[in-house]
Amino acid sequence: MARDYYEVLGVERGADEADLKKAYRKLAMQYHPDRNPDDEEAEAKFKEVNEAYDVLKDADKRAAYDRFGHEAFTQGAGAGGPGGGAGFGGGGFSDIFEEMFGEFMGRGRAGGPGRGRGSDLRYNLEISLDDAYRGAKTEIRVPTSDTCERCEGTGAKPGSKPTTCGTCGGAGKIRAQQGFFTIERTCPACGGQGRVIDDPCGACAGQGRVQKEKTLAVNIPAGVEEGTRIRLSGEGEAGVRGAPSGDLYVFLSIAPHRFFRREGADLHCKVPIPMVKAALGGTLEVPTMDGKRARLSLPQGVQTGHQFRLKAKGMPVLRSPNKGDLYVEIVVETPVHLTKRQRELLEEFDTAGESGEKHSPASAGFFAKVKELWDDLTD
Repeated sequence: MARDYYEVLGVERGADEADLKKAYRKLAMQYHPDRNPDDEEAEAKFKEVNEAYDVLKDADKRAAYDRFGHEAFTQGAGAGGPGGGAGFGGGGFSDIFEEMFGEFMGRGRAGGPGRGRGSDLRYNLEISLDDAYRGAKTEIRVPTSDTCERCEGTGAKPGSKPTTCGTCGGAGKIRAQQGFFTIERTCPACGGQGRVIDDPCGACAGQGRVQKEKTLAVNIPAGVEEGTRIRLSGEGEAGVRGAPSGDLYVFLSIAPHRFFRREGADLHCKVPIPMVKAALGGTLEVPTMDGKRARLSLPQGVQTGHQFRLKAKGMPVLRSPNKGDLYVEIVVETPVHLTKRQRELLEEFDTAGESGEKHSPASAGFFAKVKELWDDLTD
């Protein structure tokens, strides 16, 4: 028996959307197949986590689950999709609602015969900031269901064909008159397919699809940001018995960079410089994301926190020729591990008779205000 979805994610039944997402991300990262190669137990847990999150994040599915439990998704439900979110290509809350009120509301079952489109799947992909800057092409492995090659997706044994359902006449649904109302329901004999298989394919057990791992190429355009979604049409879960496949949605996350910090299209970095260079000024070379160097002119007496703006040296803007800016923040480093002579020179500088207000105005001003405060307190 399937585990309770709330228990799978480790959340209370009243958990809000933020708590669900936080729990899902933690578990998805822990059990992701790329982090647990050849670990069947981790792969099974990954599927279970994705299936639970796909249901609980959707208000309608969650309401149906809270009321009916797993039984709400037993008709036509799509299998859990690894690498991202499990989808439910059919069945679920909408089936329950339409079976009860479809004809009364003036509409029949969505899709009619041949329904069973494959579920959409989600895959979480982490890329580097360099890939986000330049764009990249990468390959991902997605455990999913694919069209059965032996029966070519029909679900019938090679040499045979599905036959028209005798119960619904191929309509995929049956109607019953109840007083003034006509109630339309999914045909129980064919499950809404309109066809039945007398001799099912041995490779897919009549489903027309089999579980396998697909290797897919993903083109990452320059300028993508955290949370960018890339859609691979038709690369989701295969449909039942030749029905259309769902789509695969690749959600991008960007790994931290060792030097740059990103804010939108702008980049930020902190550059430490020696105290002497800060005092005397000079030139400074800093790296940029394009692999080149930019030269800065440091004024004499530059202080920690001073920022230089390098226009158009930031990240590309997605689907635009524009670029953000690069902000370089100076951090003045106090010298350490001084030699005896160096210490003597600093002490000589400190007692050279020059006014402290001239060399360190901020420090002198601060302590002057502190002295005034103390004097006021002692009066």
